[in-house]
Amino acid sequence: MNEESKPSKVEIKLTNTSDSGEVFNVTYRDMESEADIEGKKVSAVHAICFNNNKMVIVYSERKGIWTPPGGGVDGDETALEATTREVKEESNMKILEHRFIGYQDITGPDGTTVTQVRSMCIVEPYGDFLGDPDDGEITEVKLIDPKDYKQYFDWGEIGERVVQRAVELKNGLVQ
Repeated sequence: MNEESKPSKVEIKLTNTSDSGEVFNVTYRDMESEADIEGKKVSAVHAICFNNNKMVIVYSERKGIWTPPGGGVDGDETALEATTREVKEESNMKILEHRFIGYQDITGPDGTTVTQVRSMCIVEPYGDFLGDPDDGEITEVKLIDPKDYKQYFDWGEIGERVVQRAVELKNGLVQ
């Protein structure tokens, strides 16, 4: 593949202000593999998951929000290990195919930076979802048409890029 035919990697920079007025600088970058985040300590993961061409979303009753499956990285877990665990805990689904989408570095007012990774997964249920075994935070799983995701969660410009890449990657795997 020559340089002209390689897809360009997108970088998105923006500033978010928390409810308490703190300013956070966010830089999102597309990624292809864990080598793209070598040397970074990943603190959280989220997976845009597809089952039979439907997007998997989960509901946190405590937070009152719908979101793709995801959460914190435990100990020395890799991004892939954390994604696999979180998808199983929050949706009772097994990852059949996994591709990295991108990562975002979030820098707070104190200069501390955390890294969060986003992935695309093709999944299938282990069985019926009975509840989040970890802490019971997730109380419902829903399969939706991917084009309707903003009715449930809206991650702004970065979210649009993440979902766009997830759908493209899924379509490349599932014909």
